[in-house]
This record gives sequence, structure tokens and C-alpha cells, in this order.
Amino acid sequence: MPCSSVREVHHDPYRVRRNLSRRQTIFEEGSSGDWVYVVLSGAVEISKVVGDKKVVIRTLRPEEIFGELGFLGNVKRTATARAAGETTVGVIDQETIAREFNKLSSDFREIHQAVVGRLTETLELACRLKTRK
Repeated sequence: MPCSSVREVHHDPYRVRRNLSRRQTIFEEGSSGDWVYVVLSGAVEISKVVGDKKVVIRTLRPEEIFGELGFLGNVKRTATARAAGETTVGVIDQETIAREFNKLSSDFREIHQAVVGRLTETLELACRLKTRK
């Protein structure tokens, strides 16, 4: 998901920028998620363990957002994020996201939570199906 809309929220939402080396872990599947990330340069591999197999879900490129399901869905991280090479990510903190999220109407927040729940379920199902091949 491109982050151009995130830039419109706040002139510089990245209070923290992290420079990562190849294969450096950003977060692990199952960990808590208080931040949302944006790839600023390089690439980030998103993977999940299904059974005893590592399943690469996607490799993200600059301007793509990740970590949003764990944060916005208030659930544990659904996948592991690792730098695919020399990479820089921007970190959007909990305060910034919460401030913007709380501007939404309660009806829209409920719709949002339902969508996040369905995305999480779909991700789990897709990974299970992918490992059956």
C-alpha cells in the first residue's frame, strides 16, 4: 500500500527512521505492535511460519506500509518483517496513528475493525493454502 496518503496526515509522520542491514528483523510474528512502518529505501520481506514452513508473503518496496494489521487490529503481529538488504524504514508512532484514527466517526471505526479482522483471517487462510501446494 503506497504511503502518499500518510504524508498528507502530518508533514513528517516519521519521528524515527531506522537504518537496517540485510536480514535484520524489524518485528517477529506474534509480537505486539505499537508502530506502523513505511519502507523509505531498500526492501522488506514479509513472511509467516505455517506449520514448519516459512512462507514469504510479499517483498515490500519504497513507499509501502507494513505493520498496520498488528497495530490497527490491536492483535499480535501476523507476520515477520525482515530487511531484504540495506533498508531504511520510517516509524509512525502510536500517538500519531491514534490521533488520526480517533478523528473517524465511531461507525467508520467499526467498519475499519471489521475489515482488519477479515484481512487477518484471509491472510491466515491464504498462507495455509499456499503451503498445501
